Amino acid sequence: MLLHTISTMGKVCPQALESSTTCTFTCKQETFTLWMKSLVLNGKGCTVFDSNGQIAYRVDNYNCKHRAQVHLMDQNGDILFTMLKKQYKLSRFWEGYRFPATRNDHKGPCFRVSKTYKISRGGSIYEVELGLDKNQPYIHKIESSTCNSACKISNEVGVVVAELRRKKSHSGVDLGDDVFTMVVEQNIDISLVMGLVVAYNLINCKM
Repeated sequence: MLLHTISTMGKVCPQALESSTTCTFTCKQETFTLWMKSLVLNGKGCTVFDSNGQIAYRVDNYNCKHRAQVHLMDQNGDILFTMLKKQYKLSRFWEGYRFPATRNDHKGPCFRVSKTYKISRGGSIYEVELGLDKNQPYIHKIESSTCNSACKISNEVGVVVAELRRKKSHSGVDLGDDVFTMVVEQNIDISLVMGLVVAYNLINCKM
């Protein structure tokens, strides 16, 4: 099964077995491939490749789906964000911490993602609260257009800063319902976008 996973990974991104260095902010619009599979045998999570087909980010849940704590890592396995599942009354949401965190962390989360009850063009809207760890909160929005993981992330003035859509081959054929193209605009914190995408998928039980 592991050999099958490695073989499939090579088809999604032919250079996927090479390492890469992760840049925090985009200098220009950048494109990534998001594969909703973990590289760990029987694991749950996702793997992100840069435009050169090299591993940039990954999430490995080690055969434990719907867990309450998830780590977003870089290609070396260093933790960039720790996501914690929280609940307040009837509201459930995910919070992201810049470094490994515990539920008693007093610094506070970097972001919080929660699903709203608003409906937009047949999809759903998710509220993103950012800057919570610096006591300077501001709002972003995640808007899904279908029942799959495709979505757009917009800033406080409605400008799209990142978009996730189904990946297609050069001939226009879908590569599967678990392979996505992620486009991130210029001057955007890529690791933060990845944290939001992971939280969004966790809310929808996609990993």
